[in-house]
Amino acid sequence: MSPFEIGLASFGAMIVMVYFGFWVPFALMLSSYVGVWMIKGSPLLAGKLLALAASETISSYFFGVVPLFVLMGYLVSVTGMGRDAFDVANHVFRRLSGGLAIGTVGANAIFAAITGISIASAAVFTRIAVPEMMRRGYSPRFSTGVVAGSSVLGMLIPPSLLLILYGLLTEQSVGDLFIAGVIPGLLLALIFGLGIWLTARLRPHALGDNIATEDSAELTRQQVLFKGLPIATLIALVLGGIYGGFFTPIEAGAVGCAGAILIGLLRRSLSWRDFFQVLNDTGLVTAAISFLIIAAQMYSRMLALSGVPAEFGSFVTESDIGYWGIIIAYVGLVILMGTLLDSSSIMLILVPLMLPVLVSMNVDLIWFGIVTIIAVEIGLLTPPFGISVFVIKSALDDPSITLGDIFRGAAPFALMMLLLLALVLAFPILATALV
Repeated sequence: MSPFEIGLASFGAMIVMVYFGFWVPFALMLSSYVGVWMIKGSPLLAGKLLALAASETISSYFFGVVPLFVLMGYLVSVTGMGRDAFDVANHVFRRLSGGLAIGTVGANAIFAAITGISIASAAVFTRIAVPEMMRRGYSPRFSTGVVAGSSVLGMLIPPSLLLILYGLLTEQSVGDLFIAGVIPGLLLALIFGLGIWLTARLRPHALGDNIATEDSAELTRQQVLFKGLPIATLIALVLGGIYGGFFTPIEAGAVGCAGAILIGLLRRSLSWRDFFQVLNDTGLVTAAISFLIIAAQMYSRMLALSGVPAEFGSFVTESDIGYWGIIIAYVGLVILMGTLLDSSSIMLILVPLMLPVLVSMNVDLIWFGIVTIIAVEIGLLTPPFGISVFVIKSALDDPSITLGDIFRGAAPFALMMLLLLALVLAFPILATALV
């Protein structure tokens, strides 16, 4: 077999293993090792090449951003800032039709600006917002759909772990990617809020029957300051430091962790037991992400040795579908894969394959990163995989709410994300204006 044929066979074997339930990093590593072994004819050389890829990946200075932002996200969760964000947002939007649901979107946007993890947002607001919305008369389907939909803001509004992963895969500036995510992230939150408001005005029964008045959520000025000031301070510290050029993303992550710890101590909401649990959870998540990134680099090396990306690039550039045909086909493939795979796996499989093609076409990789994240995040809401939906189901203590209910509730939000994706494709300046 030629190296090209071996590369294709390894790619096919990896896809088959993933769909049969193999752990994605294991599937990537095994197919890469066997592929390099067959190309070079030596299992020892294959092992050394892949070990070198792993070493270079983890020793990269920029990899330090991963554990720091994961740690900050967990600290924010355990110190109660998610609950405070919900209370403040609910207070601000309480007089609007569907105000509690719009407040949930606003709270998720605030929470996203200090965590960057969609799954964390889904878990936190399932426990906080869903019971409160149902108590006010919102239907279980709509309540869980709002949380599922707005949780995806965590991967678009910076800091975002998916943007960090994309930056590591493509060697793009994580700071630039964070800045590029600001306008699309805020625009998506605005689209969600407007969609809820229009639904509440035009089809109020879609939200639920007998929705109670929302004036009861009103807070005093002192309560708003007490709940909102720590959140605003942490956001200003992290994102203001990055955008103002005071910190690199890694330094901003460290400063954010220190700020979250200080806020937790001052509010007496961070115990030693919580802190050690946070450290343990951070280690587990960081280890999982490390394996993903190592596996992705091994996979990229195998593809490069086989010549598959170069041949694929030649095929694409010589085809008649043109620039937009390639971009739309890629987006469609990402959304399709999102029905079966998680976000990180899709990026690890497709981005290394597409990168040589994109470079040859002089595509703005910052803009393309935002397009990729939006398309990937749609998969968090689509059956049968929809990881955010499964997280919400596992966090609910209500067997009467089925997975089907949550998927149906999240469907309108997936459609609104498609609208945002179309806008960013049509108007790239939405992603590049601030960079």
